[in-house]
Amino acid sequence: MSAAATHPAPLVQAPDAPAGAIRRLRWAWPLAIVVGIPIGGYAANIIVGKVDSVGAALVGGLIAGAIIGAAQWLALRSFVPWVWVVATSVGMAAGLTAGAALVDYGISRGDLALMGAVTGLAVGGLQTFLLARRGSGALWWLLVNPPAWALAWFVTTFVITKNVNEHFAIFGASGALVFALLTWLVLTYLLGPDGRNPRRAS
Repeated sequence: MSAAATHPAPLVQAPDAPAGAIRRLRWAWPLAIVVGIPIGGYAANIIVGKVDSVGAALVGGLIAGAIIGAAQWLALRSFVPWVWVVATSVGMAAGLTAGAALVDYGISRGDLALMGAVTGLAVGGLQTFLLARRGSGALWWLLVNPPAWALAWFVTTFVITKNVNEHFAIFGASGALVFALLTWLVLTYLLGPDGRNPRRAS
């Protein structure tokens, strides 16, 4: 039996990350978040309108998720494959559809926090699958996304009420800043050159 048969290649293969990619991540990821999330939210709002039904949540999630995923992938392209964009779009569509229906499309702080947590669980779950192929520790990404999404929505309710009242698919710029900080800390921990990634440690 050949070595290829006993050790099959992964379904998706991320390129090896150069050392400079770690340094670039320090500014590229926050920039991707604070730019991608507002653009994704506004695009979904313009095309779909209020997220107040299953169809609107599904399509709005797909649109916003695709734009956000593309922005994130540009920052992470040295670490993850382009499938990240698809995973983010599908995850957000599924999570937003389930989360919004769970709170009956309510927009109270508690409703939005819960909706955000469900969305973050779906998005983070699919993204974690791709990050796990880079090495150990990716479970932290799954753990941080639900509270990060929930907190980002909670902050938005105090700062940008327009996004709340118009039933946007995702939180506003203020929430994006919070989300960028929380997730940036975890990403630099996971992808940093300190031995957690077996490829760089070897």
